[in-house]
Amino acid sequence: MIRLLIRDMRLAMRAGGGFGLGLAFFLIVAVLVPFGVGPESGTLRVIAPGILWVGALLACLLSLDRIFQLDFEDGSLDLLATAPIPLEGVVGMKAVAHWLTTGLPLVLAAPVLGMLLNLAPGAYLWLIASLAVGTPALSMIGAFGAALTVGLKRGGLLLSLLVLPLYVPTLIFGAESISRGADGLAVATPMLLLGGITLFTLALLPFAAAAALRINLR
Repeated sequence: MIRLLIRDMRLAMRAGGGFGLGLAFFLIVAVLVPFGVGPESGTLRVIAPGILWVGALLACLLSLDRIFQLDFEDGSLDLLATAPIPLEGVVGMKAVAHWLTTGLPLVLAAPVLGMLLNLAPGAYLWLIASLAVGTPALSMIGAFGAALTVGLKRGGLLLSLLVLPLYVPTLIFGAESISRGADGLAVATPMLLLGGITLFTLALLPFAAAAALRINLR
């Protein structure tokens, strides 16, 4: 399983769909928003939590179609499906590899980009915490969507349509956690709900994604 994780991380780096693309997109969003809404610090401070979470969400979305597609094209996915490793474990490792190459760099870069959007000083801790708790759910949900669309022509567009509605609860509670932290309010409720979503997806979706892969590989 560890070898599979290392292999997927190397493939993500080589294919250009890893953290470089996601970080570049995240940076572009943070830089362009002040040009679009104006440089007023008060306005930027209000919208910063939502913008940062939307940017992270879309950055994760960019590389989802690569989770299974490369293995499907070269036949490796068929070998993994017949290997003694449980297919649910394969899905989990691929989701972890996606998070390590896409989600984790976004978590580390978010405070720097928060400065560009004049994020309130009290919100930085909750920005990092909410992204660290919520982005694993984005990767796992994305792996489920990628399993549903693997092998389809132009599956990237369909994948986006399937996954984006499932991302909405994570987006809402993630942005709410940062907003409450910026205002000095209690953030326990949105953070617990965010953690609950992540735990739910990690517990259920590997089995759903594995079932979808078995159907698509028949």
